[in-house]
Amino acid sequence: MERHRLERRIRALLIVFIVGLVVSGVTAFPIETELRWLTALLGAGPEARPEQFGGLMRWLLTVRDGVAATNRAYPFLAYGTDWLAFAHLVIAALFVGPLRDPVRNVWVVQWGMIACVAVVPLALIAGPIREIPFYWRLVDASFGVIGIVPLWICLRDIRALERHRAAG
Repeated sequence: MERHRLERRIRALLIVFIVGLVVSGVTAFPIETELRWLTALLGAGPEARPEQFGGLMRWLLTVRDGVAATNRAYPFLAYGTDWLAFAHLVIAALFVGPLRDPVRNVWVVQWGMIACVAVVPLALIAGPIREIPFYWRLVDASFGVIGIVPLWICLRDIRALERHRAAG
């Protein structure tokens, strides 16, 4: 009974993690459209300029306008975002291994935890170089902080499942 409970929880947490990666990846493809929708939803129409706002709205409008201008002048640069999206999907596919056999593929969960930890220094080091506002760097870093939680629980449960299998 305990073994089945552990397996179900491991699989549920891995599915949540996989879905998060897939959603993150798929939403990276139409970034210009999403930024237009988001800023409109927050009350800034297509003619709104960043200088008219402060804080988060100013940042979102700056990003919206920057992405749109870059896509008009240099559409090939969006190919980098396409590869970012693709990488999220490939990483999500990697977690199918532990979904099928968590004990044998525990290394994938450990690798995922290392990647989650690495997100934090990347956001905090590259962010200022790329002139990303501090609060947005915290948002980016939070993906690693939040992502490591289900993986840590999975690792703990995989170790318990491994002991349970060894015992009988």
